[in-house]
Amino acid sequence: MFKNILVAIDGSESGRRAFETALSEAKAAEPKAALNAIYVVENGGLDDLPPDNDKETLYSKFESMGKEILSGYETAAESQNVKFTAVIRHGHAGKEITKYAGEINADLIVMGSTGKSNIEKLLLGSVTDFVIRHSNISTLVVRL
Repeated sequence: MFKNILVAIDGSESGRRAFETALSEAKAAEPKAALNAIYVVENGGLDDLPPDNDKETLYSKFESMGKEILSGYETAAESQNVKFTAVIRHGHAGKEITKYAGEINADLIVMGSTGKSNIEKLLLGSVTDFVIRHSNISTLVVRL
């Protein structure tokens, strides 16, 4: 059984399903596994904007969205008596997920099969693909 699970959250339906699966895995462990969540504010695209307050406003908005999403998942985990920790990181999502999984010694990463973009819905999500290829930690991909 797993002792330390990391779930990647992005605000999508696929991310919600990944959380539900990770929560089920954490509850099934004896004793219950710790559940960690990561929400990554991607820098890609925003770095190309002119350096002014608009970029900082967008980063702030995305971070606030992440906090709100994670707060809801924290409530759900705690209602099931599962220890929950959440972080928000900035950067390339795949790199940040892989890095954080190593930092916390996760023994399982749970991710949705696709992200929020329409292009990613046609393929295995690019972030999920990155994590599978670059992490040495078991990764569970949850399909919609």
